[in-house]
Amino acid sequence: MNTKSRMLCAAAFGALLIVSVAGCKKKAPVAAPPPPAPAPAASNNTPPAPTNLAVRINSFTAEPRSIERGQSATLRWSVANATDISIDQNLGTVAANGSRQVFPSNTATYTLTARGSGGSDTRAVTIEVSSGPPAPPPPPPASATVSGSDILTREAQDAFFDYDKFDIRGDARNALNHDAEILKRIFQADPNFTVVIEGHCDERGSAEYNLGLGDRRATAAKEYLITLGVPADRMTTISYGKDRPVCTEANEECYQRNRRAHLTPGSTR
Repeated sequence: MNTKSRMLCAAAFGALLIVSVAGCKKKAPVAAPPPPAPAPAASNNTPPAPTNLAVRINSFTAEPRSIERGQSATLRWSVANATDISIDQNLGTVAANGSRQVFPSNTATYTLTARGSGGSDTRAVTIEVSSGPPAPPPPPPASATVSGSDILTREAQDAFFDYDKFDIRGDARNALNHDAEILKRIFQADPNFTVVIEGHCDERGSAEYNLGLGDRRATAAKEYLITLGVPADRMTTISYGKDRPVCTEANEECYQRNRRAHLTPGSTR
């Protein structure tokens, strides 16, 4: 065997020896996979829990703000973040948003109160109440119709005279002034009404003389009434002398009561 062949055999034998040695050698264990990465730590940037919101009355109004007694007004309100909402003046608990019609009889202030975990809030409105225009007075009671005769009999005054006189003295003027106003009122209400002026005397003297004196007294009273504006054509006169006394005692007080001019209703024209 030549040298080249010996060298090839030695190389082959060496290679075979290496393979054999490698095949007999103990296998190395497979490496375990790496552990999973740890979970990230919780972030400290988590937003804080919400805090309690402040109770707030958005609006509380009354329309109209001024009324007359017997009229109504309307309360309106809006509230946020409240759990307990009420209005005084006996309205009690109400919703967060609403309205209520009220009928105050006098000026009144309404207070809205709202409460919750975020605090409380109040708001007030005042409604002015006026009495309004005064009520019309009740109609006057229907008055019974009073005739001119009744008025004259009830209200007229006698004119008195001195003994054996027919001139109009001071107290007689006052009585006739009063009678003139009554007659004007009666004549205006009743254009057909007339009046008779009677002349009277006391018992002293003859019947004939006293008839004449009574006539002069009645005429004097009529003429005085004419000067006061009483129409002459609505008045007549008559004398009764001493025939119709109002009293019969024989004393000056009774005599004075009989010396008079007296007004009575006349006949209708």
